[in-house]
Amino acid sequence: MSDTWQSWQNRVLVGAMRLMTIRRKPIRSGHHGIRRTIEMSGKRLPPARDIRWTEFKIGDIPSEWVEAPNVRHDRAVLYLHGGGYVAGSRYSHRSLTGELSRAARMRVLAIDYRLAPEHPFPAGLDDAVAAYEWLLAQGLTPAQIAIGGDSAGGGLTMATLLALRERGLPQPAVAVCMSPWADLATEGESMRTHAHLDPMLHPPGFEMLARHYAGTHDLREPLVSPVYGDLSGLPPLLIQVGGREVLLDDARRLVARTLAAGGRAELEVWDHMIHVWQVFGFLPEARRAVARLGTFIRRHTD
Repeated sequence: MSDTWQSWQNRVLVGAMRLMTIRRKPIRSGHHGIRRTIEMSGKRLPPARDIRWTEFKIGDIPSEWVEAPNVRHDRAVLYLHGGGYVAGSRYSHRSLTGELSRAARMRVLAIDYRLAPEHPFPAGLDDAVAAYEWLLAQGLTPAQIAIGGDSAGGGLTMATLLALRERGLPQPAVAVCMSPWADLATEGESMRTHAHLDPMLHPPGFEMLARHYAGTHDLREPLVSPVYGDLSGLPPLLIQVGGREVLLDDARRLVARTLAAGGRAELEVWDHMIHVWQVFGFLPEARRAVARLGTFIRRHTD
């Protein structure tokens, strides 16, 4: 589907981003600058007052339960945050995980998987798999678990599904991705055709992020870039992506390859939206998109 409506709030946001040229500033200061920018953004977008969280550890992995009021405790969403594999945290994404908990009507397990360049591939992937195994150990069945993420976390979501299949573990009931970065080789056509449309992501910066994460591994290795993998045998998938994004074709190719492999996948292209607009809770489009994610998750876990 394609969503063509645009709010005035989104017009203002896109204009402000263009004026601030924020897409270039973090890249010039490397991964430390990206971390500062994302954490600062998270502080400016706090969760709603009725959201509660409980911090704990899964082994050495900092984690937390995020709960909206009246959620089910016999269901869970494993959430993997974005940040180019070098940044982001459960703190920076609390606003988004809180609203996803509300929309899905279940708890969200948010983890701080290890980040590059200090911990390159497969450290983050191993942490995601460990968190899924922990949910199973708590007594949840695969049919009661959803998995999702945004940006790099969306790519990691898909890689986690492939890793679960490789390790002989059962698949969760459903997967959702927001603006997934699934091709670290950046071979999608939109990486070039949409560079002038995307006010948030700067294509030259992807090479640095990809090398930080992949290390010596081939950028087309499926567990690094799942768009090159065999996507058969995976759970139902919903991907949302903005029509302005340089990552548009990552989403298109993931869905096309899933369908070609006999799987179930839906693609929502929101024509006027930017990268992971769902995090901007003041946008009507963000509220609508997260509500659709929640409905999709409930449909496949109920």
